[in-house]
Amino acid sequence: MKVVLASKNAHKLVEISKITEKFGFELVLQSQLGVDIDVEETGTTFEENSLLKAEAVMKATGLPALADDSGIAVDALNGEPGIYSARYGFDDSLDDWGRLLLLLNNTEHVPDGQRQAKFVCVITFVHPNGQVIQARGEIHGELLREAKGENGFGYDPIFYYPPLGKTTAELSPEEKNDVSHRAVALKKFYEKMKEAGYADK
Repeated sequence: MKVVLASKNAHKLVEISKITEKFGFELVLQSQLGVDIDVEETGTTFEENSLLKAEAVMKATGLPALADDSGIAVDALNGEPGIYSARYGFDDSLDDWGRLLLLLNNTEHVPDGQRQAKFVCVITFVHPNGQVIQARGEIHGELLREAKGENGFGYDPIFYYPPLGKTTAELSPEEKNDVSHRAVALKKFYEKMKEAGYADK
């Protein structure tokens, strides 16, 4: 079954495809189908924004759509940047690195031992028949004061994951596909898809 990923992010396509290929999805980016829409993320939760993106792309293509909404939430900042992780600072001149540096600057005052954070990911599948399947994944760690690691993207270089003693940017692709917030969400999503009859493995 062809499923459209409501994203222009090739990193996400690679990560998510490793899971969805297990139940026969041919996952394609919306851009590969000539669809170029930027969905206004007016939701107040990861769940709402993930659903908004999936529904918009499903309606634009007429195909089942898959979306994820993810971000980093810092305890000392009352959960910020949260759903605004990809737009943190609301400055169009900022790239991933610029937003990472902004987060470091905004947490400079937070003492060691109080720098807890979590990565959150919500996966939503929407079928043209109205069916919606959604799953949430989280991993917990802490913010470093400087970037470490060359893998990953976004805030990975400053998110330290205690169980493996590394930042998520220091994880190998295999490790990340096993423990990341997206991996946790996809594992739950996979079980829900099996329950819905989409997978038999």
